[in-house]
Amino acid sequence: MKFDSPLFDRIRVKPERDRRPAEGPACEWPGCTCVATHRAPKGRTQAREYWRFCLDHVREYNQNYNFFAGMSDSAVAEYQKDAVTGHRPTWKLGLGGNARTRRFRSDQVFDADPTDPFDLFGELGGHHADPTKAKAEQERRSVRNAERKALHTLGLEPGVVRAEIKSRFKELVKRHHPDANGGDRGSEDKLREILEAYNYLKSTGLV
Repeated sequence: MKFDSPLFDRIRVKPERDRRPAEGPACEWPGCTCVATHRAPKGRTQAREYWRFCLDHVREYNQNYNFFAGMSDSAVAEYQKDAVTGHRPTWKLGLGGNARTRRFRSDQVFDADPTDPFDLFGELGGHHADPTKAKAEQERRSVRNAERKALHTLGLEPGVVRAEIKSRFKELVKRHHPDANGGDRGSEDKLREILEAYNYLKSTGLV
């Protein structure tokens, strides 16, 4: 077998030369008649459009290619910044997007833990709650809950007037007092709850 035979190329690790017939479009480089084996982008404003060049001319074209040709420095910087998000529109959390993300508004004051060691609410775009105001609000909430519980013990709803509270208290004391039950002490626990609830309401000024 001759060493320059095409059959010998089949068992070579690397053929001595490319013996495949040259087929395909001609190189679009002016004056070149070689086959175009590579493509090169036409430019930033011509997306998905390419030149067809041979290997030598595609190398020369790539050496001089400038994607940002014709753009100012500020425009280039803006383009590079937008490339971080894939040139997709963005917005601050809470200022856009769907209804679920709009719950967090930048002007909203969150009722957060005053310490907030991980700065969670700061990252969400909210402001830190004033520690003094947060503590006062927590105290008011605790008072409202205690008042509601005391009124519930007396069988009353929030918003009742002082006279109704007194009248209801007298009625319950007469009902659960041992003297009114023939000395039966089975209602002493209930009577104690009624007295504690009434005394608490007196301390808050409702009675």
